[in-house]
Formats: sequence, structure tokens, C-alpha cells
Amino acid sequence: MAAAEPAFPPAVRDVDVYADPTGALPVYRWKRAPKGLATRRQLRERRLRPGGQDPVAVIECRGGKRKAWLYEIKKAMPVRPMTFAKELALDKAMAKRQTCPTCSRRYYHCLPLRTLGSCLECHDGTPAAPGSYMLPPGEHLAAAA
Repeated sequence: MAAAEPAFPPAVRDVDVYADPTGALPVYRWKRAPKGLATRRQLRERRLRPGGQDPVAVIECRGGKRKAWLYEIKKAMPVRPMTFAKELALDKAMAKRQTCPTCSRRYYHCLPLRTLGSCLECHDGTPAAPGSYMLPPGEHLAAAA
């Protein structure tokens, strides 16, 4: 018996007629990429972002163990400016990672909350340097005393 025909035709795929038929991007070794191409980090140093463009090549380093996408610098766009709302959201997220839930001190570095659950001073008594954290809200006010 013959197989039944599908009721709907297969979805049409969007095809780039100028793309490499194998789908492979050129691979360059460390420090061998042509001028005009940069990684995301290199673009960020120039205050640029890929801006929706697809990578045009790949760079390999550490004997092929690490790879990074390369983008055209000409097509890159400037980084979007930081808005107050973005800055506030980032500060809120960082405060969550930097604040000890036990003593409420906010440190200048991220705390090992997943493994220890608190700062080192609260966990095992290791004293924290006074310059490594901010006082909890209200402790430095005269009215709080």
C-alpha cells in the first residue's frame, strides 16, 4: 500500500542564494585574520556591536580548542547608550549577588552564595577587610544608633 500524501505542503525555507553551499565559514588561526574583522570583545573595545549581522568567519586559538566569531567592522553599529532604567536594573541585579543575606553587607565583589550561602565572615569567621564592603543601609546614620 502506498504511503499517504501529507495534507499540507512542507514549509518553504528561506534560502540565502549568496551563502556558501557547504555552510562553512572561513577559519583563521590566531592573529591571522584579515584586517576589517573583529570579535565581539574587540568590537566592544571600539564601542561597537555586531548590530544584527551574521558572523563572516571564525578564529581559532589554543590549537583549535577555542573559537570566536568574526564580524565586519564596517557593518558594526555603535553601542546603545546606557539609560537610567538599564543602570538601575543592573545595579539591582548586582546588589543581589553582592549582598550577604546574613549580615546585609554589600561587598564590592560577588559572593559565593550558591556554595556557601553567605560571606566568608558569616560562614566561617574569616574577617573581611573594612574596605571590601559597604555598610548596611541605616548603620552609618546617627538616628540609627
